[in-house]
Amino acid sequence: MNRLVAAGRALRSAAPHRQLDALRQVLHTHYATEAVELRLADYGLTVLLPVPAPPNGPEPAPVQGSAPGRAFGSQQPYVEELDAGRTRVHLPVTVRGDRLGVLSLALPGVTPGFLTELTELAELLGHEVVVAGRDTDLYVRARRKDRLTLAAEMQWQLLPARSCARDEYALGAQLEPAYAIFGDNFDWAASADHLMVYVTNGMGEGIEASLLTSLGINALRNARRADIPIADQAALADQAIHAHYRGAAHLSVLLVDIELSTGRMRVVDAGSPQMLLLRDRVLSLVDLDAQLPLGMFEETDYVAQEFTLLPGDRLLFVSDGVHAVAAPGGETYGERALARAIGNAALLPAADVPAAVLRELTGYRGSPEPDDDALVVCLDWFGKQPVRSGDRPARTGKSPVS
Repeated sequence: MNRLVAAGRALRSAAPHRQLDALRQVLHTHYATEAVELRLADYGLTVLLPVPAPPNGPEPAPVQGSAPGRAFGSQQPYVEELDAGRTRVHLPVTVRGDRLGVLSLALPGVTPGFLTELTELAELLGHEVVVAGRDTDLYVRARRKDRLTLAAEMQWQLLPARSCARDEYALGAQLEPAYAIFGDNFDWAASADHLMVYVTNGMGEGIEASLLTSLGINALRNARRADIPIADQAALADQAIHAHYRGAAHLSVLLVDIELSTGRMRVVDAGSPQMLLLRDRVLSLVDLDAQLPLGMFEETDYVAQEFTLLPGDRLLFVSDGVHAVAAPGGETYGERALARAIGNAALLPAADVPAAVLRELTGYRGSPEPDDDALVVCLDWFGKQPVRSGDRPARTGKSPVS
């Protein structure tokens, strides 16, 4: 029997909480492995936490400066040479661009072909971990460096993956404080023809902020899944929030709908999140028509603006917990420091950019814990076909971060 087939069968046949044990047996029998370790990235993307936790599992490994962290960051296998010709291979566990963690194997040695097969095995494990997550808390619990607040628990359950990729685009997002977020949120969904991205900033704190965001996100999803245009999605979500809160609470949201074949983009700006465009190394704040946040008034009409993305463009979406943060001296992060942070991250893939920008934000504000949720989403646009000469580029205004 093909070794990969045997591994896949063992993973699917095992109880969700026993998958790693089943995989260890297959790897020992068919691949002569001496040790098998799985680590998953924590919510803050700072450490790779073992499954299971010590003392039965291996030690945690920092994302920055460790061998498993090198495989996680590069998304390439990393091989360590041990004694007596033995090796330890660290393999990224990734599903459709979503970086879950790293599988580490100690074995007698590897050839290039063998390494390719092990890489496929790690990807297979990732898919099975995602499926198993419907029936066990093992992997969710393993990602927690600290206990989540109830509000954060609710928010993380609302979120899609923290990164994803297709031929046309790559997406990455991160929220801080990861273990105590309130109302900020992101959501995305792709079809054969479109990619939709939502960036939200709910008012309030704690459970009330989470409940407001949950209502807004699910109202938007409900409208999206009914194949309703993006401006009408905003209007229907606005009605749902106003019907419940009667104007006492509102949700700031930026809605984006991208046509994958052309890069044509429709945007509804209903609140405080900002959208920045990095094109040909020039960063600008995209000039959007500010409209009312969702839920402020009954039956608000929304209008979508149209732009066109060009291959090589990078879009960044930032909440007011990023661009409006003030340094001890009073200058806000969005005036100049945000542009520097984005420039410093220019060579990073989209999945790594949000965490890099948020790390620099932490140093800028002068305190380890933020006063407000901070959210960054990065979208790299590769495109499917050349942009036609008649397309209008994204309209931009003079940026406070340029």
